[in-house]
Amino acid sequence: MTVPQPQASRRGHGFRRIAAASLLALALAGARADAANGGASGLHDNFFWLGQFNKASIVMTVEQGIVPRDIGQKTARAVAQVIAEGDKPGGKRPGDYLQLEPMIVKIAGADATRMHSGRSRQDILATTRRVMLRDRLLDLYEALDQAHASVNALAEKYADAIVPAYTNGVQAQPTTYGHYLLAFSSVLDRDAARLREAYARVNLSPMGAAALGTSSFPIDRKRLAALLGFDGVVDNSYDAAQFSQIDVGAEAASLASTMALSVGAFVQDVHTQYQQAKPWLMLTEGKLTGTSSIMPQKRNPYALNDVRLAASEAVADAMAALVVAHNVAPGMPDYKREQAQDALDAATDMYLKLDDMLGGLVLNRERALAEVDADYSTTTELADVLQRDANVPFRIGHHFASDLVTYGRQNNLKPADIPYAEAQRIYTAAGKAYGMDNAKLPLDEPRFRQVLTAQNMIASSKGQGGPQPAEVSRMLADAKQRLSADVAWVQAARDRLMAAQDNLDRAFDNVANPPPAKK
Repeated sequence: MTVPQPQASRRGHGFRRIAAASLLALALAGARADAANGGASGLHDNFFWLGQFNKASIVMTVEQGIVPRDIGQKTARAVAQVIAEGDKPGGKRPGDYLQLEPMIVKIAGADATRMHSGRSRQDILATTRRVMLRDRLLDLYEALDQAHASVNALAEKYADAIVPAYTNGVQAQPTTYGHYLLAFSSVLDRDAARLREAYARVNLSPMGAAALGTSSFPIDRKRLAALLGFDGVVDNSYDAAQFSQIDVGAEAASLASTMALSVGAFVQDVHTQYQQAKPWLMLTEGKLTGTSSIMPQKRNPYALNDVRLAASEAVADAMAALVVAHNVAPGMPDYKREQAQDALDAATDMYLKLDDMLGGLVLNRERALAEVDADYSTTTELADVLQRDANVPFRIGHHFASDLVTYGRQNNLKPADIPYAEAQRIYTAAGKAYGMDNAKLPLDEPRFRQVLTAQNMIASSKGQGGPQPAEVSRMLADAKQRLSADVAWVQAARDRLMAAQDNLDRAFDNVANPPPAKK
């Protein structure tokens, strides 16, 4: 096969390339064919990665003197031709090396198999697993960042919006929606940290470990790792090809399920409000909601349902990954691949749907405050004020506040409607229960009324991380800074992979089309 000589530089790197019409040039751009061949959201398929592994192996084996340069050149051109033909519509794209190798041998002859020196399907499968997970972890990270940005934006928008907070499904204390959303933002911070940790363990290369014990060829595993964009190698060759396949995939799948649990809890909070006759959280009508086919008054929360379903699918796929990998011998890697990938894909889909849902989430400030004012969640502060400002023992203050709630509910009164005289009577009775006869409520009526307001309780908060405006403002600034660092991290990771790809292409090009010998 005649391959045209180099004509132009590529991406300004100044290295030689084969003419645009050549098979090698097509091979260097082979990733574009993935979407047309069933790749999900631009993710590379097994055929693509076999091509990258072959390119890296040819470069390394030639550099190490394992494969003579003339055979390396012939093999590289055959690999390029197979990649180019596989990139064509309807082209063959086998994902098993034993099906791919005969296609290369048919072009370059049996000598082409020399590039497989020191390699096995075991380390190929182990490496495939990691690059598949690597791409998905980065996609997941970006989807997480996207949803995280929307959470922080809503937290800023509703920083001072007073809402009821619940424990055990019962209104507990007032807070602000900004405070609540920043709590969920903290969850997403931890998810991002776990992703970075998992990525660091995933992005280590098994290539060159062979079946489990390396080989007698002088394989440069670090060179293979660098060419394929890995940050290093899995040191122990048995671990690289065998054991690590189990826990690396399990960790990724478990990470997806952890994310899904948190997102599911958040969406459940929204859904609980949406189910009320007069909710204070709503979705904008349109693509996020749908009208019942028979009941015209209904606005079904499709967006909430979609996020919850995606979260459930992430958990289900993660459980499948663990079950499939369970009780299987280390030497059986075929059983431990796609399930973890599916879990990461489902988690990515979950975050993208969550982001869509957040874009249509609307809070009714007046309705939320009315919900707080209609109940007695501020009485915790009443007991605290009695102790702090009037030196009343906590249990007496707590007893008084509890009896006050009982009286108000029995008489269908809101906190603001309780007669001050009745509050005095109840306090005296509470004191008597603790041996304090004729105890008088040590708060005048204006102070008593003020203490029972949600605004007072929130403003009075002093602890770190509380709902008071100063703390919400501080936490929001911190959340934005951390998210900015997350966005920069994933971009840097992608840049490193792109740089490694360019380096591989240059090195492969140099083998397939070496410069003329100097005279």
